[in-house]
Amino acid sequence: MVSKTEETQLNRLENQVDNGGGGAWEYLCLVRKLKVRRSEKVLKYGLSILNDPKKRSALGPEEWTLYEQVAIAAMDCQCLNVAKDCIKALLKKFPESKRVGRLEGMLLEAKGSWAEAEKAYSSLLEDNPLDQVNSVTTFRPSLPLLLSAFLEKESVVMDKRKYNGFMADHDAWRELAEIYVSLQMYKQAAFCYEELILSQPTVPLYHLAYADDDHKTKNQFLSDCGYAKMQMTNDSQPRRKLPGTIIFHQQVLYTLGGLENLQTSKKYYASTIDLTGGKNTRALLGVCLCTSAIGQVSKGRNKEDKESPELQSLAAKALEKEYRQKADDKLGLLTSALRSLKI
Repeated sequence: MVSKTEETQLNRLENQVDNGGGGAWEYLCLVRKLKVRRSEKVLKYGLSILNDPKKRSALGPEEWTLYEQVAIAAMDCQCLNVAKDCIKALLKKFPESKRVGRLEGMLLEAKGSWAEAEKAYSSLLEDNPLDQVNSVTTFRPSLPLLLSAFLEKESVVMDKRKYNGFMADHDAWRELAEIYVSLQMYKQAAFCYEELILSQPTVPLYHLAYADDDHKTKNQFLSDCGYAKMQMTNDSQPRRKLPGTIIFHQQVLYTLGGLENLQTSKKYYASTIDLTGGKNTRALLGVCLCTSAIGQVSKGRNKEDKESPELQSLAAKALEKEYRQKADDKLGLLTSALRSLKI
């Protein structure tokens, strides 16, 4: 994540280059270092250097790094002829490079040639099947390729060989889960989040995701108690940048509904609270909401199906304390929302 100081430095340097003050190469290096997406600027200023033989030769070995950076930016801007020329130059210099091979696969994706892109990635993996770590992180198919495969073949995981090839890729599991959630295929998403939790059990955001998907009722409750204003100051990590498996697992279970899923969702909320030292507001709210839902579902059932009030009471007290400290003006909203849940 880019810090405020780094962002200020980047914007200052960008304005300097935009106004003709020089520093294009320094700007491109900073963009690459911070891993930010400024594709149009990278394309413009990168080409200005590559098209000038004197400036290009002054880069030394870094010339090829710039070719790669411009190629990716060009694909992002749909300037595919520019990307093709950059990749061609790289292939001439590094004819056997798998890194350049990956760029060729990306270009095929940018053209919409999904089947050819898949073959290119598969070929890269087959050339070095034992190097799983590097293969997974460098040559795995992108999200658009996976989504296209899903739409074309009605299955995100197209065959057992490919599926097994990415068992250790946490980002691929997460992206796959997000695809399933977007298609409202929550059981399949739950399986993906379970794999993430098994491989990274101490990441609280994974637990949260598993428990509390963006369910209409839950979102309304979060809005009613002013959660949107709280999350910027209270949650331990930015939610979109690091989608949590425990968190998303809970989301999926809550959306699936039913007594068993709600009870499991509540357990994962509790796990999130434990892993974050009680600092995750959304998980605290999730415990309260799950308790209320379980109470509604278990009416008329055996006593063993009913929930103990201890956990939600502690969660409610923790929430009230947090709101008093960080959002006192929203405390009334919280109290009203909790009262509606009879907590």
